[in-house]
Amino acid sequence: MKIKTKKNFKKLVIYSFLFALICLLFTTYANYKIEHSTAEYVTSDVQKLPKTKVAVVLGTAPNLVGGYQNYYFVYRIDAAAELYKSGKVTHFILSGDHGRKNYNEPEMMKLALIEKGVPANVIYLDYAGFRTLDSMIRAKEIFGQNEFIVVSQEFHNQRAVYIARQNGINAYGYNAKDVNKQAGLKTNIREYFARAKVFIDDWFGVNPKFLGEKIEII
Repeated sequence: MKIKTKKNFKKLVIYSFLFALICLLFTTYANYKIEHSTAEYVTSDVQKLPKTKVAVVLGTAPNLVGGYQNYYFVYRIDAAAELYKSGKVTHFILSGDHGRKNYNEPEMMKLALIEKGVPANVIYLDYAGFRTLDSMIRAKEIFGQNEFIVVSQEFHNQRAVYIARQNGINAYGYNAKDVNKQAGLKTNIREYFARAKVFIDDWFGVNPKFLGEKIEII
């Protein structure tokens, strides 16, 4: 009985190791594929971007837990304002989470952009950008945009642009300044695995949580 138990345990260890190895290889491939596929479309140089009507700014909270300033938010707003002032875009879709009454990423981004001199009448809010996938698909299906520039940090832009292009959208990414490695460690680890989920979502045909009525950008 003990010998059988040891053999079963040994098999379990081997299978667990093989499963972990496959997951690691798959995730590594997903990261390579996304970075390699989007290299020519994602940039920190505004002059390398085409002129498009719309930029989609991906949402995050202005403050972290504990009330500390969220520099991912600050740098995205700075980049969006720079993009507008460069003349590369004329309108914005601010796409983020408004799943709770007292939590509204798009509205906070709008107020911050207005403070930077962007007119309120060129800003459109997407309250159902719960995931990057949702933001990309909704920009096309709800707001009618088949081409746009995504504004976020480089690692996020790569994933967003990959998703968009896989769904027939001519998307580019304008990179906001990144936060330092220590402060962004948790986010970067999460991003590493989020890229694997892009392929899983694609295989299973995952769609945005909400679509809804179309919104015309004038």
